[in-house]
Amino acid sequence: MLMHEIVDVVTQVGSKVQKFKVGDKAGVGGIIGSCGSCDQCQNELENYCPKRIHTRTVFDDGGDKNYGGFSDILVVDQHFAFSIPENLSAEGVAPLLGPGITVFSPMKFYGLDKPGMHVDVGVVGLGGKKNDAIQHLEADSFIVSYDMKQMQAAMGTMDGIFDTVSPQHPLMPLLNLLKFNGKLIMLSGPDRKMVAGSSAGSMKEIQEMLNFAAKQYVTADVEVISMDHVNKAMDRLAKGDVRYRFVVDIANTIRPQNSISW
Repeated sequence: MLMHEIVDVVTQVGSKVQKFKVGDKAGVGGIIGSCGSCDQCQNELENYCPKRIHTRTVFDDGGDKNYGGFSDILVVDQHFAFSIPENLSAEGVAPLLGPGITVFSPMKFYGLDKPGMHVDVGVVGLGGKKNDAIQHLEADSFIVSYDMKQMQAAMGTMDGIFDTVSPQHPLMPLLNLLKFNGKLIMLSGPDRKMVAGSSAGSMKEIQEMLNFAAKQYVTADVEVISMDHVNKAMDRLAKGDVRYRFVVDIANTIRPQNSISW
């Protein structure tokens, strides 16, 4: 029994409890309460509620303490308890309520679980346990992150990477392992937030943008200059003195029609 990964048998139920009966096998995960009214709670993401109540006290603020799985008796709202299938052992299923869901949740959210989809997913932070990874966990391959030859050979091969390392560490070597549209998921990072990369857009997207711009009459704020003033524009650009783009009117510079003043 761990502090916040708890599996045991229900000994009592309240008069309004419908989810459990005495004798049922039940589990409790990392939280036992939330505000119930924030956007996260309203969207069944209570684990991200800013007022969530942890099963065990994380930071001692001098108030009441929760001892989680180290308690003699734990009273919990049925909403925050889970029915444990009978064919799963208590000791085997308990860690699923912590590290298990920590992987299962982002795997679903970031689309790495689609039926029939073959994905290559890596896990960072196994501690160099190659034999365990290959023989026991049945990993297809194992890469030592500080072996540059292995890292180079694996560049662009992974659809997703779960990074479980807590201390600060460089991310670029991990990003290099990803395929196009691959995802690096920080399991030790902040609550579900995303840093994504993108570069320009496809031909289809450009035309879509132009059609949208025409419909909404959206254009860029620019300052039109002649070719003769490019050097001065570069000096101003270095000083940040541009709102917000210079456009060089080459056609009228070569074949003047109307003078363009600076």
